Amino acid sequence: MTSILVDKEVDCVGMICPLPVLRTKKALSDMQTGKVLKVIATDQGAKHDIPMFAKQTGNTLVHTEIEDEKFIFYLERR
Repeated sequence: MTSILVDKEVDCVGMICPLPVLRTKKALSDMQTGKVLKVIATDQGAKHDIPMFAKQTGNTLVHTEIEDEKFIFYLERR
């Protein structure tokens, strides 16, 4: 378990593509620059889609981990 100060969390457990990316996009749009979003997903596609989304949108992927078959992403809002 990583100790990162999280400002908002999105639970996408059980959701399939493209919902984790869409929920991530929506959550980040409501956040201020520098704030950190934690995204939890179980869809195998998310392990590629969320980092690609971060890169394409200019948001920073701070950390990624896998815990109990869940992909956990920490993104900093640009």
